[in-house]
Amino acid sequence: MRVIAGSARGTRLAAPRGTHTRPTADRVREALFSIIQSRFALESARVLDICAGTGSLGIEALSRGAASCCFIENDRNALVVLNKNLSAVRYDVRADLLELDAIKALNLLAAQRDQFDIVFFDPPYASNLYFVVAETLCNRSLLKVGGLFVTESDVRNPLPDHVGKFVKSDHRIYGDTVLDFYTLERE
Repeated sequence: MRVIAGSARGTRLAAPRGTHTRPTADRVREALFSIIQSRFALESARVLDICAGTGSLGIEALSRGAASCCFIENDRNALVVLNKNLSAVRYDVRADLLELDAIKALNLLAAQRDQFDIVFFDPPYASNLYFVVAETLCNRSLLKVGGLFVTESDVRNPLPDHVGKFVKSDHRIYGDTVLDFYTLERE
């Protein structure tokens, strides 16, 4: 696994052993960022990477010019690897790491009145977090108007066209991996 493009292009990223943390494949990340950059200017974007795992999505965004990225992760093995990967790319100044449960971290960010342009969400596929995280993002106004909420899920468990106040604007399948792109529903 490596950083695909940008200032850290080619940097190898570590991944924890075993199958508990499932890094996004290089070809899926490349497609994801092609889609994002065709619609969005990453250069000034504030990014949130929930269930960050190795940090590959947030690190890729930083490498391509995102202003900052907040990583949320609470798995001990993933945290060791995530810290190692952040050190390898030297983005410490532009990266924050919350070592918390996703919902606790989102509530903390909301209390600080943080808002993000892009939110990546790639939890364990079998988790029940998709709907509760979407609700929290909406109810706590963590995604800026015009922002993008990107979920990664398994092709065998498709997500609906509406998740909370989010409406699906794009849907892509790469083998067993599904990327869904959501925006806030207009009031």
